[in-house]
Amino acid sequence: MTLVTKFLGAAATLALTAGMALADPAIIYDLGGKFDKSFNEAAFAGAQRWAKETGGTFKELEMQSEAQREQALRRLAEAGANPIVMTGFAFGDVLAKVAPDFPKTKFVIVDMVVEQPNVKSVVFTEEQGSYLAGIMAAMASKTGTVGFVGGMDIPLIHKFACGYAQGVKATKPDDKIIQNYTGTTPAAWNDPVKGGELTKAQKSQGADVVYAAAGATGIGVLQAAADEGILSIGVDSNQNYLHPGSVLTSMVKRVDNAVYEAFKEGPDLKPGVAVMDLMAGGVDVAMDDNNAKLVTPEMKAAVEAAAAKIKSGELKIHDYSTDNTCPAS
Repeated sequence: MTLVTKFLGAAATLALTAGMALADPAIIYDLGGKFDKSFNEAAFAGAQRWAKETGGTFKELEMQSEAQREQALRRLAEAGANPIVMTGFAFGDVLAKVAPDFPKTKFVIVDMVVEQPNVKSVVFTEEQGSYLAGIMAAMASKTGTVGFVGGMDIPLIHKFACGYAQGVKATKPDDKIIQNYTGTTPAAWNDPVKGGELTKAQKSQGADVVYAAAGATGIGVLQAAADEGILSIGVDSNQNYLHPGSVLTSMVKRVDNAVYEAFKEGPDLKPGVAVMDLMAGGVDVAMDDNNAKLVTPEMKAAVEAAAAKIKSGELKIHDYSTDNTCPAS
């Protein structure tokens, strides 16, 4: 069982507090909504898996604005939720402020490092999974031009873009990569119309494979690609099923595992930094019946060979966040 609360103010706060059992875990989704078919939905899947396996209950909040981050976090902590998971880097400053006020509560933040004794920070090597997606894009492209549509123009999304570019260039050095971002505010995560417009614009410039790393905005990218007869690449959740035969692959980011493990550990959760890389199964490219006809044996072999080298340490993929540069740009 779960209690779904759209955080709309005092009434929702009272309902949340009244319904909370001591030490129930909780999750706060980032803007874009729980059913974004991407990042937030992956987190929800992990919480659901824990609830189904254990019979436990958890609380969840879907924020309606940036201003609700601190209020939502404090209300959950005051009500006794433990641990409390936040999806998204944007919770970083708020968590750094709130965590010291609740030393007995364990917090988990995805995609940001917050150094507090009661916080577990979970980060992913998006550049590794995106590199594999780049290999596939280059091998699938017939025009020699591929695209990337990012959500908010921030270093985290540039990690996806840079890893993708490295994979493309390592496979076909002369290929062209077109990059666009949908905005500089959190609204960039939930604008499928703009995502579709950018996809069509990239197609007009020759792109025939477009990778979306944009939350719910990416749904518009995948739809436009299907409508325009080109290929797309999904992100975070396995989105291959959304347009079978049109989505080349999805760069899966196992946010579900991060949430599942946090809920499983409960109040005994160990703080610190957890890096979910390719070796740990934190990122990968999705292969299933929905994209089987698009993935050639040569493509699969190239991905497997690169993945093996990344896991062994033989192949190092540049992490944009280390110095905000990309060698493949």
